[in-house]
Amino acid sequence: MEEPRRPWLAHYPEGVPHRIDENSQETIASIFERSASTYASRPAIESFGVRIDYATLRKHAEDVALGLQRFGLKKGDRVAIMMPNVMAYPAVLFGILMGGYVVVNVNPLYTARELTHQLNDSGARVLFVLENFAHTVQEALPDLTLEMAIIASPGDLIGAKGLLVNLVSRFVKKNVPRYHLPATIRFANFMRFARHAKFKPVEIFPDDPAFLQYTGGTTGRAKGAVLLHRNIAANVAQCEAWLRSFAGDRPDHVMITALPLYHILALTACCLFVAKIGGCQVLIANPRDLPAFVKTLKSVKMTMIVVVNTLANALATRSDFKAVDFSQLSICISGGMATQAAVARKWKEVTGRPIVEGYGLSETSPVVCVNRLDIAEFTGAIGYPMPSTDVSIRGPDGAELPIGSAGELCVKGPQVMAGYWNQPEETRKAFTADGYFKTGDVGVLDADGKVRIVDRIKDMILVSGFNVYPNEVEDVLASHPKVAEAAVVGVADKTSGESVNAFVVARDPDLTEAELRAWCRENLTGYKVPRHIEFRTALPKTNVGKILRRELRDELTKSG
Repeated sequence: MEEPRRPWLAHYPEGVPHRIDENSQETIASIFERSASTYASRPAIESFGVRIDYATLRKHAEDVALGLQRFGLKKGDRVAIMMPNVMAYPAVLFGILMGGYVVVNVNPLYTARELTHQLNDSGARVLFVLENFAHTVQEALPDLTLEMAIIASPGDLIGAKGLLVNLVSRFVKKNVPRYHLPATIRFANFMRFARHAKFKPVEIFPDDPAFLQYTGGTTGRAKGAVLLHRNIAANVAQCEAWLRSFAGDRPDHVMITALPLYHILALTACCLFVAKIGGCQVLIANPRDLPAFVKTLKSVKMTMIVVVNTLANALATRSDFKAVDFSQLSICISGGMATQAAVARKWKEVTGRPIVEGYGLSETSPVVCVNRLDIAEFTGAIGYPMPSTDVSIRGPDGAELPIGSAGELCVKGPQVMAGYWNQPEETRKAFTADGYFKTGDVGVLDADGKVRIVDRIKDMILVSGFNVYPNEVEDVLASHPKVAEAAVVGVADKTSGESVNAFVVARDPDLTEAELRAWCRENLTGYKVPRHIEFRTALPKTNVGKILRRELRDELTKSG
């Protein structure tokens, strides 16, 4: 491939290679085991104020792997995790991988219907679930093919303080609804059971599946992206290559892991990446409890944090967040959804560090593009393709478009999934004839190789033949000082084909529709101005904070 076809390479930071070793024999298991040996005494995980080192985390992971071996699981069997960010999560995660099994990450807030689909579709034999969500498993149980559920508690693996954490969860906050599940074992008993035998190391290869990472389901029923060890290992290596050019080797990195680890962004960019560089990740079990979250931030000297737009907005607008020590903070990464310029400005004002936006998907392990880490200000772009990554902007006919044209962003690289689990036709439709993964996002490749995301193809609104991209309208709405959040969707309209509809959460209750419409007219071409504006107290979101436009669109369609 000719260099002019990849203009981004000329703008890579000094020291970042154009390619990683795509033939590396590393697996996620080997990466973790090497880090556990190299950084044995370094802190690896912090949860509820308690830290454990890499040697301890490795011992816990081996016990998990051994327990599953004793239950009779074979290499390649699927094991599901249905937990928020608690100490048991990384131990279970690495244990599953060390045992040669396949991780199936499950959103703890799933309904019984959603849980049933994912567990049965994946063929998971065992489920690790936090007791707070065991009642959902009970509801789904009659339809599940699951063989065993292992029930964890928030305080597991954090010693004496764990007893207090569990008491508060069960009896003070009353976070544990009643449940009755046959064929279950408590996580603590499972770990004791494991210690009565010796772990038998399993030979794991780069082409072995590591994760069935189900897509979020924001546009339809979730599909399981098959991520091989080499896919994830490649993406971790890509992230490491990008970071080291900026931060070098630092023994005291502290990553704030507030996004849930079952989500691909936190899984790779926080958990797996930080494990490779020997850093410590501080797990935030409930980032929606903002006072407790900020209290935790005040107690550590963070060097890195990964956020989504809604979380950055929620933190930056809190007065107590300003009292956090940002002196060691060097990297603020945002992904998962479009970051709004108004939120980025507020974040920089408070923290002194710009938000560095990146882009990825479950199907790409996830990181495809990221901005340079030495930017002084938020760029509004998703940045440059990672080493060994090629991007192509395609038209509806699949032909590549010229630089500066808007079309579907397509990706090729070692981090791209092997396909969708047991769905060959969906896999075929997801790729171009020449092997690029079709992201479903409208993107533009700038002359300097930066990529800009315009919007989701399915969310684009066609008004009298003109394209309206919700991200642009939402960005204008959110820039109004009296607006906290906004979402824009299109619905069928007899006159214009589709109309632009806005849902707004006001920061100031005095905000009026007329005032907001005037603001839009100042900043948007007439056909982009929302025809309908509805004020809400909240917007529907995924557990990661991504606004569910589909739900809002469905509401309007049903009411119309």
